Amino acid sequence: MAHLAEGEIVIPRIARIEWPTVALAFLIYGGFIALTYFWRDIPLLILVPLGAWLIAWHGSLQHEVIHHHPTRHDLINDAIGVPPISLWLPYHVYRASHLAHHRDEHLTDPIEDPESYYFTAKDWDRFGWAGRTLWEFNLTLIGRLTVGPAIILASFLWHEAIKVIRGEGDSRRLWAWHGVGVAIVLWWVLVVCDMPFLLFFFGFVYCGTALSRLRSYAEHRFADNHEERTAIVEKSPLFGLLFLYNNLHVLHHRVPALPWYMLPGIYERHRDFLVRLNGGLVYRGYFDVARRFLFRQHDRPTHPRHS
Repeated sequence: MAHLAEGEIVIPRIARIEWPTVALAFLIYGGFIALTYFWRDIPLLILVPLGAWLIAWHGSLQHEVIHHHPTRHDLINDAIGVPPISLWLPYHVYRASHLAHHRDEHLTDPIEDPESYYFTAKDWDRFGWAGRTLWEFNLTLIGRLTVGPAIILASFLWHEAIKVIRGEGDSRRLWAWHGVGVAIVLWWVLVVCDMPFLLFFFGFVYCGTALSRLRSYAEHRFADNHEERTAIVEKSPLFGLLFLYNNLHVLHHRVPALPWYMLPGIYERHRDFLVRLNGGLVYRGYFDVARRFLFRQHDRPTHPRHS
């Protein structure tokens, strides 16, 4: 056991190959292949929840491999994360954006943090009445789960299209390779499996994106101390597994190198320290999040330091 320099947290040695994550990758991709191939034999009320779960779980797996899991070779890790079964999010774009998000001193800042849900006052004023009303609804949990996926898809694709048109960085190359991957996924789903596109898009992709929005909804909230901007959602065995225990988010930001299956045990051992660290921003499960914010905004839309 070793003490980490960045905090009072003790972690065990991490294996060179993290077999639980390897097994999870086989389960997700194997489950996706089976579910799409045998979709006709599965009742819709079972098919859609399973499909949504797999898409959201795949997003959690991508998040895991971005942080250098399950091996010590990023080429192998990236190969695990790159298949675009959610269609809309190129893995390498997500990777660059998410690593920038982990500059914790900038958490929630709408200029510095690519995953911030806040706006500068100037950008907020540009929205107009209709745009502001829609976004304020998106700041409630019910809005994030219903219109939230459409908003994130439209906003993300719009900004990425601008980058591609302008030829910024590697955007054209990354999107070209992503397009190849999407074509392969759609060939499998639409041609080999003969699944209707609308069923796949809304039943799997849209609903799966909504599940992922549940995870990110209450993860971060502005506070003067950047360590108090990251939440903890406890008592979530089912959603914890879906999100690979990223609901214990302050621990993930404190030690992002920890593999998902170590998070619950380490969190329990260091709970008091972590709750002090984040100023007590703790929810007692996602039902607690829903109780507080189902029809209420999680926070105001403009960032306090950019108002």
